[in-house]
Amino acid sequence: MSELNKIALKIISEGKGILAADESTGTMTKRLEAVNVKSNEENRLNFRKTLFTSESMKKCIGGVILYDETIRQSAGSITIPELISQSGTVVGIKVDTGAKPLAGSPNEKITEGLDGLRERLKEYYKLGARFTKWRGVYSISDKFPSKLSIHSNAHALARYAALVQECGMVPIIEPEVLMEGNHSAQVCYEKTCDVIKKCFEELILNKIDLTGVILKPNMVLDGAKNIKKIKSEQVAQLTLKCLEESVPREVPGVAFLSGGQSEIEATENLNVINKANNTKFIMTYSYGRALQQSALKHWSLNIKDTSGTQKVFNHRANLCSLAAQGKWSRNLEIQS
Repeated sequence: MSELNKIALKIISEGKGILAADESTGTMTKRLEAVNVKSNEENRLNFRKTLFTSESMKKCIGGVILYDETIRQSAGSITIPELISQSGTVVGIKVDTGAKPLAGSPNEKITEGLDGLRERLKEYYKLGARFTKWRGVYSISDKFPSKLSIHSNAHALARYAALVQECGMVPIIEPEVLMEGNHSAQVCYEKTCDVIKKCFEELILNKIDLTGVILKPNMVLDGAKNIKKIKSEQVAQLTLKCLEESVPREVPGVAFLSGGQSEIEATENLNVINKANNTKFIMTYSYGRALQQSALKHWSLNIKDTSGTQKVFNHRANLCSLAAQGKWSRNLEIQS
């Protein structure tokens, strides 16, 4: 086993998943203002520190993705990366600089951030990061995603991954086919296959150690504006089929993004995927809102209620961990 493979497996094994706490300051401001909490550095740190010191970090959260602001912060005399590491959790960092209009197809997006990335990675490694995240986004319509978008984002993901592995860290490969639109799940399946296959073509071309990456894809779902919604069993069937056809066997595992699903939807779909999983891939979660939203709502009522907020977060994280093992059931959703 390579060191990169060991890190990847530590993050996603034994029912553990990833807490995506890498919201930019702008995104976090929207989340806090939506629950009537002022967005300042102190409050952003307070909420995140509440999650990072919860009991479920030890048994449910294998990795935490941070934002640049957070990885540099401290909680008293201890840095945030040190605080996270105390739970045996691996520290990660978002390293892309966001999606911008794609030249040649301005209605689509290309993710930027390769300039200066090698130097930034060295700094993040010194700060404690051992894995990273880069997100490519793809829209679905009659014309999209275009070949240009699929190729351009795959190439950027591969160049990013090469630099990350060069620095001794595990790259998360996140090609997100968005739920926006009225497309069917079948169309989502076809487009997601196209996107993931191209990503791995580029990763192989760039000599990436596939045993030392984690794939973070969308589940195969109907578009958000599609009135018809397939059931979880069909989500699982199409998602597993797509991954079997598109992902090389060397890849250790898949950590799904929640992509517009509610907490319960994301948990139930992950559970059914694991019950039906006959691949060699570990199937787990890399959730942001689907892990944090209930805790954020509770915390907003009294930002000093650390224990109450942690109880809500622990409950959600435990259910996600059970789903990653195919052991979740809807009656467990009722919190005592």
